[in-house]
Amino acid sequence: MSRSPQTEAEQNIALLADDKFTEITRVPIWDPEQDDVLVCRQVRQETHDVKTFVFSGREPRAFRFYPGQYMTFELPVEGRVTRCYTISASAARPYRVEITVKRVPGGPGSNWLHDYMIPGKEITVSGPAGEFTTDATTEEKLLFLSAGSGITPMMSMTRTACDLSEPSDLHFIHAARMPSDIIFRDELALLSAQNPSLKLAFTCDTTLASHSWSGYTGRLSLPMLSLMSADFMDRKIFCCGPALFMDGVRNMLKQAGFNMEKYYEESFDFGAETAGTHEEPASVAPEISDQLFRVSFPKTGHVVECGPGMTILSAAREAGLMPVSSCQRGICGTCKSKLLSGRVDMQHGGGIRQREIDQGKILICCSSPLSDIEVEL
Repeated sequence: MSRSPQTEAEQNIALLADDKFTEITRVPIWDPEQDDVLVCRQVRQETHDVKTFVFSGREPRAFRFYPGQYMTFELPVEGRVTRCYTISASAARPYRVEITVKRVPGGPGSNWLHDYMIPGKEITVSGPAGEFTTDATTEEKLLFLSAGSGITPMMSMTRTACDLSEPSDLHFIHAARMPSDIIFRDELALLSAQNPSLKLAFTCDTTLASHSWSGYTGRLSLPMLSLMSADFMDRKIFCCGPALFMDGVRNMLKQAGFNMEKYYEESFDFGAETAGTHEEPASVAPEISDQLFRVSFPKTGHVVECGPGMTILSAAREAGLMPVSSCQRGICGTCKSKLLSGRVDMQHGGGIRQREIDQGKILICCSSPLSDIEVEL
């Protein structure tokens, strides 16, 4: 009896997470707890301000990830900067991972990568993590909506589906400033030509006469969406891009009466630069719900009381301290600190390794005290 496309695709991807995969390939699984260093193997210029960086292990390793997940990179700039970038590669090609990064004016992470990351250079990485993923080979009608560098998780999902078989019924809509800013334009056109169930549509804010543009022009609107994907109301929608773009999409879909339970998005707004995760801020559930705990910061001498469900980061700010932080979701690892004494409830999203936890480190943005504590910032 033949298996359904969904079962085959899920088993193919799940194989990457199975110990038997090592035996089949005779290539060990990459384990960031044992070796968290990757080597840049290739740099590709995608557009004038977007590059793809391809990485692999120092020795041959197989990576296991789901399409749409991200990895956290520790960059040697301004002391140390951590940034989360979505994997843009196909999960069905496990021997390398790649990220596609847009240069952000003034952004320390993206500018360092664009200026200094070259083949042969090593970088410290953790992950993968994140749950913004889907199997585009399922017998399910999907619609991907992306803008700018928000295309990266959608590209990973699309590449994976095309490698495993082909998308079952996928509409892929991408918005860009102008035609020259469309990332992966040629590859998407090729994938669409090879996979008839993959239908593409692009819209650009502006065009130039030299572009010979025959696609849509202007911001994505409800009438435009209806032309691009006439049955969008019947589809499961995945959205990723700048905050204003996603706000507009949500408002547009609500106006149309779309069932928002079938809408999924990935946030790309961590403040200074884009990063990849869709998860909501981690909820914290302390074991003791009605007790105040003392949070001490020995280096500065500050002491503050921390109420139920209050994070250590919030307590530090109430004490007048301004510890370095970024995502505030337990993802990026920027606020990593040493717990000197006491117990905490930490609900992180992948921004800290187990060996660091074993060494007494915590992420203060997603940790709440379970006793009086001392923290070294």
